[in-house]
Amino acid sequence: MKTIFMTGTSSGLGKAAVKLFAARGWKVIATMRRPAEEAELTGLDNVVVLPLDVADPAQVREVAGKAIAIGVDVVLNNAGYGLGGPLESYTDEQIMGQIDTNLLGVIRVTQAFVPYFREKKAGLFLTTTSIGGVITFPFYSVYSASKWGVEGFCESLSFELSQFGIGVKTISPGGIRSNFRGNQSFAQNEVYAPLFGKVTQAFIQGRTPTVVSEPEAIAEVIYEAATDGKDQLRYPAGPDAVQYIAERKRLGDEGFRRYLNDLFFH
Repeated sequence: MKTIFMTGTSSGLGKAAVKLFAARGWKVIATMRRPAEEAELTGLDNVVVLPLDVADPAQVREVAGKAIAIGVDVVLNNAGYGLGGPLESYTDEQIMGQIDTNLLGVIRVTQAFVPYFREKKAGLFLTTTSIGGVITFPFYSVYSASKWGVEGFCESLSFELSQFGIGVKTISPGGIRSNFRGNQSFAQNEVYAPLFGKVTQAFIQGRTPTVVSEPEAIAEVIYEAATDGKDQLRYPAGPDAVQYIAERKRLGDEGFRRYLNDLFFH
């Protein structure tokens, strides 16, 4: 039986991934900030639930040690949240919180498992990034910085770890039907309200390729990345993610930027 260690499993995509892997015979070490509030996953066979805040370096090391004692084949970095709004409206606390969870949390968890995988010359790191780590949208500058940072981190890391038989892959979802959007934080500024309204309307009116996929569908892509044995770095997840990436390749970086600017503001 293979074992996967996951962060960010309290809801949405993380919870769906726990259920999928457990149903297909994997042992799952599911971590979340407040496991006392979780009742569903604790009742599943082959699932161990542990507390973990990826913004707490000491707890990351402690929980990684417990997982390694059990044995781990795959690590899935899934913890994250969104921060939206005009940059000048963000507080320093908001900026640091976004980077700490979305980027530094991934780095901390990954670093904690690298020596273990290196010594056994096997292992796989999966990280949920976002289509926002491959393209950008207006009013998501810090979120994009965190997700582009994760993509760059994983791509660079793949070179050094492949020499030890360790894989590194990213999953880039588009829209997901979950409470991720409900958990987003928005920095408000009246000066930008008309522009922000235009962006919101573009999504609501369906002018963008964005669609909302069920978390179970995105979890299937995670499972594919974990089991297909391919030397492949990026896995777009959801039809909108595939379309956005194809459009960027077709139009080129500058052409795609103009396309989005026209879509949102004209």
